Amino acid sequence: MRTLYSNIKQLIQIENNTDEKKIVKGKEMAILPSIDQAWLLTENGIIVDFGSMNSLSSDLQFDQTYDLTGRLVLPTWCDSHTHLVFSHSREHEFVDRIHGLTYEEIAKRGGGILNSAKRMQEVSEDELYDLSLQRLEEVIALGTGAIEIKSGYGLNTEAEIKMLRVIRRLKECSKIDIKASFLAAHTYPLEYKENHEGYIRLIIDEMLPRITGEGLADYMDVFCEIGFFNVDETDRLLEAGARYGLKPKIHANQLYNSGGVQIGVKHQAISVDHLETMDNEEVNCLLKSNTIPTLLPGAAFFLAMHYQPARKLIDAGLPVALATDFNPGSCPSGNMNFILSLACTQMKMTPEEAINACTINGAAAMEMTSILGSIKRGKKARLIITKPVNGISYLPYAYGSNLIERVVI
Repeated sequence: MRTLYSNIKQLIQIENNTDEKKIVKGKEMAILPSIDQAWLLTENGIIVDFGSMNSLSSDLQFDQTYDLTGRLVLPTWCDSHTHLVFSHSREHEFVDRIHGLTYEEIAKRGGGILNSAKRMQEVSEDELYDLSLQRLEEVIALGTGAIEIKSGYGLNTEAEIKMLRVIRRLKECSKIDIKASFLAAHTYPLEYKENHEGYIRLIIDEMLPRITGEGLADYMDVFCEIGFFNVDETDRLLEAGARYGLKPKIHANQLYNSGGVQIGVKHQAISVDHLETMDNEEVNCLLKSNTIPTLLPGAAFFLAMHYQPARKLIDAGLPVALATDFNPGSCPSGNMNFILSLACTQMKMTPEEAINACTINGAAAMEMTSILGSIKRGKKARLIITKPVNGISYLPYAYGSNLIERVVI
């Protein structure tokens, strides 16, 4: 089936076949290649060709056509950090924070991750799958065309495997691309609170062999943070994951200067995520690496924390990716459109920078730039078609409106 989209007001994030755009850094993030008054041809889910309307040949063959007058077309969002597979919401903790408890205080009382882990161990795999599929369909309707999903609410072997099997089932049934991260090192379960070595051995000796034996994970993740997993523990876990072929993606520097950035770079992590707390040492460390700083402003918003220093990172010449951190405790939303607005209003990214961070750089943080993240001949036709709007700046500006007319998957 050949489909022609014509009279596109603006075709955004284009890439010519002579280019090889794997990631956008520094000043380049302010550049968003586009064509005004454009056409786009797809065939069987693949981008075949595109150009300006005055270059559209009358001999072009197609089976169906859509007139997109007044509408923008851009690649779907690539959400590279989520915890979408969970069993129950945690709105009572939301109220606890309104009453003055901090994220750390809630965690020490058995809330937070431990709360989700308790519920995870009680839910059946089929029920967990049904809940997760509903969330996945919701974020696809909001423009997400590729997503990473983590385990980490199991905290024992069977529950972690249950989560990863659900992610595999989502991969098998969904039309979008999904990556899975193994995150048993999310926090210490209560029975190992005073026996960190015992839990680390459980992850290394029991969980990793079973999970990799079933081919359930693409990445190894660790929450490297004071009060969670320290640098030495993170180092051991990432080394163990590498022995089983799992590349690292880690949580770093959400609450403190934890050393997470440095240990992530040491292990050539695909990305280090969160980064609310950053000094020049961390920035310089990232500049000497290929590790992608991934910012999660939705968590900073929901927890009323300070936002990540996006301008500092971009002005230093680094790439930045944006992701939702969709989870039941600190960001109960997978809406990348809202992340786009937060990036502009709270982190002072331009609309062009934010869209680059949500598309091509998000794809890079999941190693998917060969197939997604831009409008390029031969890439998958994963498209957001907006309602009639003035231009790209209107997308983050009108944060309360649903501006998506159609998502093409």
